Amino acid sequence: MPKINGNEIKPGAILEHDHGLWAAVKVNHVKPGKGGAFAQVELKNLRDGRKLNERFRSEDKVERVELDMKDQQFLYETDGRLVFMDAETFEQVEIDADLLGDRRPFLQDGMTASVEYYGDEALNVRIPQKVRCRVVETEPVQNGQTASKSFKPAILDNGVRIMIPPFVGADEDIMVHTELMEYSERA
Repeated sequence: MPKINGNEIKPGAILEHDHGLWAAVKVNHVKPGKGGAFAQVELKNLRDGRKLNERFRSEDKVERVELDMKDQQFLYETDGRLVFMDAETFEQVEIDADLLGDRRPFLQDGMTASVEYYGDEALNVRIPQKVRCRVVETEPVQNGQTASKSFKPAILDNGVRIMIPPFVGADEDIMVHTELMEYSERA
């Protein structure tokens, strides 16, 4: 694995540090008036979700890890495990549903997701950034409220509660931003 200097760490980089795999979430380069420059890095453990703040000086060496990314099709869920199929080899793999966290309800049958692997271990599942959902329950549309920046609560077909603009009614399809868990646009 390639080693990089502490000042070369960028957000999103995967590092091997303290006998674990960590993703750099935030990186802040600091140049104090006295002493050498360093990078203040917020790390998130890819296996258990722990967070850690660490300082890396420019002369510190850290190992950068490259993850293999495979596009796989979601088939079904069984006993808290998600079953995906590799599109090239048709091999089926089971992945822990906890890897998706809050985004789990947005995973739909037949959806293609990018699964990141370190060797044979699945570390992360990336679903599409925008997903089509149907509004199941919300307040009725009220005339004259389309100009304001107000929002109203809604329940989607997957059970998720989000805030939507007042002009969107029940039984309408919308696009939901899966990272932010919020309304994006009408579908």
